[in-house]
Amino acid sequence: MSESKMPLFGCRIDPRVTEFVPCCRIVLAEKVERPDFFIGRTWFQPREILAENDCRQMPAGAKIVLDFGREISGGVRIVCGRRSGRIRLRFGESVSEAVGSPNQAHAIHDTKLDLPALGLVDYGNTGFRFVCIDALTDLGIVNVLGAARYRDLPRAGRFECSDERLNRIWETCVHTVHLCMQDYLYDGVKRDRLAWMGDLNPEIAVIDLVFRDTSIVRETMDFLRDRTPLPCWMNDISAYSLWWIVNQWEYYRHQGNREYLREQLPYLRGLIAELAKHIGPDGSERLPEVRFIDWPTRNDPDAVHAGLQALLVTAFRAALNIAEAMSDETLQTEIPPILQRLTVCPVPASPRKSVNALLALAGVRDPGTVNREILKKNLLSDIGTFMGYYILCARAEAGDLPGALDLIRGYWGAMLDCGATSFWEDFDLNWTEGAGRIDELPRPGVRDIHADCGAYCYQGLRHSLCHGWAGGPAAVLIRYLTGFTILEPGCRKIALRPRLAGLEHFRCRFATPCGDVEVAMDKRNSKPEIILPDTIELNNQ
Repeated sequence: MSESKMPLFGCRIDPRVTEFVPCCRIVLAEKVERPDFFIGRTWFQPREILAENDCRQMPAGAKIVLDFGREISGGVRIVCGRRSGRIRLRFGESVSEAVGSPNQAHAIHDTKLDLPALGLVDYGNTGFRFVCIDALTDLGIVNVLGAARYRDLPRAGRFECSDERLNRIWETCVHTVHLCMQDYLYDGVKRDRLAWMGDLNPEIAVIDLVFRDTSIVRETMDFLRDRTPLPCWMNDISAYSLWWIVNQWEYYRHQGNREYLREQLPYLRGLIAELAKHIGPDGSERLPEVRFIDWPTRNDPDAVHAGLQALLVTAFRAALNIAEAMSDETLQTEIPPILQRLTVCPVPASPRKSVNALLALAGVRDPGTVNREILKKNLLSDIGTFMGYYILCARAEAGDLPGALDLIRGYWGAMLDCGATSFWEDFDLNWTEGAGRIDELPRPGVRDIHADCGAYCYQGLRHSLCHGWAGGPAAVLIRYLTGFTILEPGCRKIALRPRLAGLEHFRCRFATPCGDVEVAMDKRNSKPEIILPDTIELNNQ
């Protein structure tokens, strides 16, 4: 580390920057004269001499709700006038949350603050778009700014196509994942603000393609590994230890960091030995609680069993790939007979799309049959924002990329129709019936999709409206429209088989350790346009 980068106090430096975001809309104002004063205002420091029109006086009982235009991770800066005072401050991912009684799990969203005269207050560490300020005493406010904290990482990834709805969805997916790239890789920026190994899988798929700096992936996987001594399960969920193996292999395939992968071998050996204790002689999984695939299947034991069987196959296959890449003779000997038992073990039939997608991707069931008989039926039903990613991948792997694009448009697009600027922890299209938008004040007789809907741990305003696992379509759009396949770890050799899948045209760029790859295709031209760095070999045979 250079001398100029040394921490002042010898401690860790926050990898994030802070950007002050002005208000773009006033949702509600009561007893505030000319509230539009705050729109677009960029002042972020008080001034000793204030003209009368440099401040807005708010008498006790006044209220204002500000919209910052887009989901933010961070807090607010309140720049104060000459008069000190006291306010109630509420954050909301929806207007309903900001004007209601926000849930306080994992972050404070509803508090009372003293404002100093000619000073400023920085407050908040959560996910939000809207802020409600109630004046509890007479006071003056010079400005209210969103203080957005994020990793200032240039995006290598780009995507644009003839369908503007898909363009908006791609950008919203990337924004959702980028917001979750905080000190570690979070599941959500409002709740839980924690690192969950299963949630990481679709997030990593997006980060690998969009950002050149992927160090947060290694930091987060190591953080969870180091805090999960065997025989404990990561995040206390048996499947999440399986996801650690899958994540390690998929990250290595894209990044090609052999030294990092080699560091994982001792833990991997111990984990494989522990997992083997929970596999029956017939190859049937017997994983202990917590048994979790995703929220929609939480109370379906047969679906959970089938999903865990598929994950075990996927994880043991990934572990064998790691063993072969690292020439680990012990694992190369131990894994194949276990993998054989896992693969041939009968799995009970389930109508759930998520587990069938996992079984198809694991090679346990035929992708074409699964797509035809299960995934294509009732396009927008039985979908979740986490496992929806694997349903999209399974459909694309079965050769039904147009069907996958229709699912992206219909399911993720419906959240945009509700006013979303980031994608949610979960979503059910049935919630939208008779519902208002999240960027509008709740109205009597109109369903409040945030306060009135949800299930399991995400009931009502506890529901996270920015969850990284919902960003998977960004990876699907790039990977499958370009036909990108990694033939050698680190992307030294790749295949590209672009297809339009019903689009008029598309153009995208994605990151690899060997440089950025650009692919464009237009139905008016017979050949796609491909731009590769010299360090990558293209092999489409």
